[in-house]
Amino acid sequence: MSIDQAISALATRVRELKPIIETEEATKTAFIIPFISNVLGYDVTDPREVIPEYTADVGTKKGEKVDFAIKSGDDFRFLIECKKVGEPLDLSHANQLVRYFNVTDTEFAILTNGEVYQFYAQLDAANRMDEKPFMVLDLSAVDARLFPHLEMCTKTQFDSESIAANAEELKYVSELRKAIASELKDPSTDFVKILAARVTSRRMTAANLELFTRLTTTAASQYLRDEANRRLRSAQDLEEPTPTAVAPAPTAGPAPTDDVSAEEAADGIVTTDEERQAHSIIRAICCSEVPATDITMRDAKSYCAILFQDNNRKPIARLQFDRKVPRIIIFDAEKNETQYDLDSIEDIYQHAAELRARAQSLVEQ
Repeated sequence: MSIDQAISALATRVRELKPIIETEEATKTAFIIPFISNVLGYDVTDPREVIPEYTADVGTKKGEKVDFAIKSGDDFRFLIECKKVGEPLDLSHANQLVRYFNVTDTEFAILTNGEVYQFYAQLDAANRMDEKPFMVLDLSAVDARLFPHLEMCTKTQFDSESIAANAEELKYVSELRKAIASELKDPSTDFVKILAARVTSRRMTAANLELFTRLTTTAASQYLRDEANRRLRSAQDLEEPTPTAVAPAPTAGPAPTDDVSAEEAADGIVTTDEERQAHSIIRAICCSEVPATDITMRDAKSYCAILFQDNNRKPIARLQFDRKVPRIIIFDAEKNETQYDLDSIEDIYQHAAELRARAQSLVEQ
């Protein structure tokens, strides 16, 4: 099961069962244990990997327990503290998690109520758990841009250095998004002055500052509305089927017996489920750089092209899945090709950085 499928299944489970969950233990059983098993890929029945109620004796604090410790050999990978579904997540109510994190070789921790998963690292100071999470997975509003980062946290893909490097980027992008959202909603004096200096030479008197604060708020509102409408139009254009000419009915011959359409049978092109899944994965990876609707697929006999804005002059990747060993070809900013053989479709996540770089280069063009 791919990471997006596992998360989708768990999100559905949370939506269905949340109203009847009344305790923390029920939350663990219904949601958190399936998350550890199906999303992160650890064997919850093997105490060498997943240790429930891990005792954390720290200084004068004796007998405190962390809900789950996930290990690989002697190394901790995650400490997990659980709350009842629906409860707010606050580190001030998870003191034992913070204390134990700070005195072990653990690099990552998760605070969760089964629906929201907050991932913590030690980016601000060594051996000190950060006060803010670097990644938040909310199953009530799943952000597909997190899938490549979650993939790095799984048992098979775990690499602490890669997670830490991505954690820093995720954390600061998240904080910058909040700052930008705050400025667009209620622009600060400094922000207004910076923008006003680009469009006028007026001196920022109190009256002019009041005027440009109002104008900045109006412009931000119009921009956000126009951008939302543009993306909706792009999505509608993508979803509208392209009209095709109706071929004359054959006068003789047996009816098709498989699931391939008449058009596919005529030109010999068949788009497979694997190609569609690969397209979805590349969309999930690249949507951090461009709108997901701009990542399109155009199939051909010898390969399946993943394009930017359905323009064959702007290729992102090519899929060659009709070989004995499936292959992906990724383009760089100069359209140079790099080929990678795949053991499984999910291996595409290993090349997320190159795909995002290609998407960013197309935007800059």
